[in-house]
Amino acid sequence: MTGGIQVKICGLTTPADAHASVSLGADFLGVNLYPDSPRYVPLERFRSMSAEFPGGPKVAVVVEPARGELPALRDAGFGLFQVHFRHDTPLASIEGWSNEVGADALWLAPKLPPGVDVPPDWLGLAGSFLLDTFDKALFGGTGRTGDWPKFRRHMQAHPGRTWVLSGGLKPSNVGEAIAGTGARFVDVTSGVESAPGAKDHAKLKAFFSAVREAAAR
Repeated sequence: MTGGIQVKICGLTTPADAHASVSLGADFLGVNLYPDSPRYVPLERFRSMSAEFPGGPKVAVVVEPARGELPALRDAGFGLFQVHFRHDTPLASIEGWSNEVGADALWLAPKLPPGVDVPPDWLGLAGSFLLDTFDKALFGGTGRTGDWPKFRRHMQAHPGRTWVLSGGLKPSNVGEAIAGTGARFVDVTSGVESAPGAKDHAKLKAFFSAVREAAAR
């Protein structure tokens, strides 16, 4: 943890960036396996370089996975599964993901339009919920800040779950985000990059410094 705040560095594409992230304090390493993402890492490529990754929790980032996909990712070395999906996805599909890997390993990352909250039926199906900026066309990766009051409301209403703040975070605003939401877990991708999938180590360092300063306040 960084000052009591957990940090996930997402969109990692190289072992070097993963090692830099861990050396600065990253608690979780996210790898995007969604083919439409500019940070897409094919599963075979991940397998080929996974031995060079540092130890620690690795999060597979996927979109509406088919049956059997999550167990295959677990077999490849992932221990956690961040599933992005439309808010009107049938409950049976979400239950299926939870049953395949277990609620504790599942992070639900729904596309929640304005005015739509996490339904009560989902709360028992995952240990963690990642709230990202809503976009009609994209499953995360917008680079824009999201609805911070909505995040704070969910975190306060359901303290038994882990709530991960995502969307447009960077060194210059993560302190404000933490102060405004009370988040104890933040996720960053583009805010610490020089190009999609290429982490800027100076920005990484600045991000962790900003998190420490916010935690101290």
